[in-house]
Amino acid sequence: MKRDPHTDTPNFWSFARDYLHGYLPKVRGLSPRTIEAYRISLECFLGYLTETEHLERAQVSFDHFDRAHLKAWLGWMAQERHYAPRTITLRLTAIKTFLDYSSHEDVTLIALSQAAKALRAPASPRRPIEYLTAPETRAVLAAFTGNTAKSRRNRMLLILLYDTAARVSEITDLTLHDLRLTPPGHVTLTGKRNKTRTVPITSKTIEHLRVYLAEFHPNDTQLPATRPLFYSLHHGQPTRLSTDTVAAVLKAAAHTAATDCPTLPEHIHCHMLRKTKAMDLYQQGIPLPIIMRLLGHENTSTTAAFYAFATLDMMRAAVNAATPAIADTPAATLSEQALHALHDLR
Repeated sequence: MKRDPHTDTPNFWSFARDYLHGYLPKVRGLSPRTIEAYRISLECFLGYLTETEHLERAQVSFDHFDRAHLKAWLGWMAQERHYAPRTITLRLTAIKTFLDYSSHEDVTLIALSQAAKALRAPASPRRPIEYLTAPETRAVLAAFTGNTAKSRRNRMLLILLYDTAARVSEITDLTLHDLRLTPPGHVTLTGKRNKTRTVPITSKTIEHLRVYLAEFHPNDTQLPATRPLFYSLHHGQPTRLSTDTVAAVLKAAAHTAATDCPTLPEHIHCHMLRKTKAMDLYQQGIPLPIIMRLLGHENTSTTAAFYAFATLDMMRAAVNAATPAIADTPAATLSEQALHALHDLR
């Protein structure tokens, strides 16, 4: 029952159970890991109430989710628990989301939800955005000389990882079915929550892929569509690469490239290639909304209106304009706001 039979007030525990076990997995379709993060945030707030208010858990009600309690909780996380600003932001966001859900279920909770939305967590310090310069990118992509089959596979892997600005898991999940080399060439990436997006690839990358397919997927039209694009052989069968393997491939490439390009960062990771592609696109004058579309970024209120204009042709032109090997002097100076937007891309 969502209301207490004696007081006729909304029952927090009933709402929390339905939210975590019904709404998030069945309606929103969120992953178990994401749901667990929401549960931990609720537990964090309950822990604050039991520690500072000396409440029994059974006594917790929506009355404790008022603005005063939430503000005190933010201070408790920062001063008593010494949580990082990012962690505090995640915890507060989870509570806001829960109250928003509850307000849609029961109109008497709307005021609580609105009051919570006005709260702001402490700002996180901005770290410098990590990306490679054009010479560094070229050095990494050319690190594998192609003397062996494994070297040729790894070189193609890194080229496509950069050219598509894909998350590493999106690259490892690629199958033959996801590849289209006939005009207009593109790949279909499957991102977070199984959302797919179409990303154009450059003509040069298409040439590399044709050579790669001829060696690693001969007679590809007769092979299963689910065959992994990048694989290693286990008991004679192609098995998709792990994300750890891709990370190791990039690390090895960086180690080799550092000989001729000593400015390469000491600790390079796959997401850095994604940020690098975003930076290359922006420096060629490509609008942030198109970059976000290419990278599969979630819609936001400030960019949603532009997405309708980000057609595949526009994105293809953007990708072709941002190849480090032919890039001209950067076309735009990055503002602080633009740097922050690129920094936040995941």
